[in-house]
Amino acid sequence: MRVGGRLDNSKFSYNKKHPILLQSNHIFTKLLFDHEHKRLMHAGPQLLLANIRDTFWPIGGRNLAKACYHKCIRCHRMKGKVSNPLMGNLPQQRLLSGGFPFETVGVDYAGPVMSATRQGRGCRLVKVYICIFVCFTTKAIHLELVGDLTSNNYLLALRRFIARRGKPVNIYSDNGASFVGAYNDLSKFLKGNCDSLSESMANDNINFHFIPAYTPHFGGLWEAGVKSTKYHLLRVLGNCHLTYEELYTTLTQIEAILNSRPLTPLSSDPADCTPLTPGHFFIGRTLTSLPQLDYQHQSTPLLNRFQRIEQLRQHFWERWSKEYVSELQQRVKWRSCKDSLKINDLVVVKEDNLPPLKWKLGRVVAIHPGADGIVRVADIRTSTGIIKRAFNRICPLPVSFNSG
Repeated sequence: MRVGGRLDNSKFSYNKKHPILLQSNHIFTKLLFDHEHKRLMHAGPQLLLANIRDTFWPIGGRNLAKACYHKCIRCHRMKGKVSNPLMGNLPQQRLLSGGFPFETVGVDYAGPVMSATRQGRGCRLVKVYICIFVCFTTKAIHLELVGDLTSNNYLLALRRFIARRGKPVNIYSDNGASFVGAYNDLSKFLKGNCDSLSESMANDNINFHFIPAYTPHFGGLWEAGVKSTKYHLLRVLGNCHLTYEELYTTLTQIEAILNSRPLTPLSSDPADCTPLTPGHFFIGRTLTSLPQLDYQHQSTPLLNRFQRIEQLRQHFWERWSKEYVSELQQRVKWRSCKDSLKINDLVVVKEDNLPPLKWKLGRVVAIHPGADGIVRVADIRTSTGIIKRAFNRICPLPVSFNSG
């Protein structure tokens, strides 16, 4: 069967004027599209369909051409599209109220930033880095300037942070060499001196937590802090180079600006209270605070000055619970779960420093669902062994009728 049409008076060939009709779900039609796709060096859907219509007219050919292109293994590897599961729930540490800022913090580095060794001519430029501490509950930021990325400088920055903001209970970070090295140094110190330390001091250590490798979205809170710090720093510095002291002073001023940002959207009603900011939670903060009674509902004239300050602090936490936490309810991206990973799925492991055709081919041997039952991390067997990666590094390959 051939197509009729109105091209009989044209000078095209007979096959062009009356192409052969093909059924789109027939095996011959699929093999024809597969053959032409490879012959045209993996052409796209438009070129593939136009070339086939010179001789054949497949019914529903546009959809078949798109399916052939999307199911081609080699074309799929070149695109490197990862699966996007549903956005996960907030961790418990971000929803704890009633405490003090920086009880649970996330740490990251920003930079390098070029700093001058001295003022005047003949100065030398050196690289320095910014260590960023972000509070999980209040989003308060603390900035420290460090000279390099060694573990010793990170420990010194951590000691300065503790001296000013108090000792945190949990520290979250990525798998950077500085963070892991500092964790190993503290672990060796505690293990080697556990006998000389008192029992209360031994149980009062800091808990270090590391997110999986190559998963910066797991630390979106401190990555946003890095972005905000760079936003102000680049506009202040421009092309000039400050000395170490001048740069440290600038970072302190940027820290004050970032801690004055509203946590909730501003209201147009002039009768509303001032917006809640991370700086509100620094009121009444001491390094060794003891649990206090609830003064929120007591009459203000009956309270002394210390109890009044504690009442203000508890009022801020009440506003935090009512105004800020409700803003965290919405999922801003990854609102639906598509292409969930399953065992024995054929995948490609995405690498930043390699072209797509050199990414490792592997097969999923184990999956690790989260508390909500959605899989975001999987173990993959490759030619070099079994590796663990998150979904942002895993590109599932399609189940296709062709061999790629």
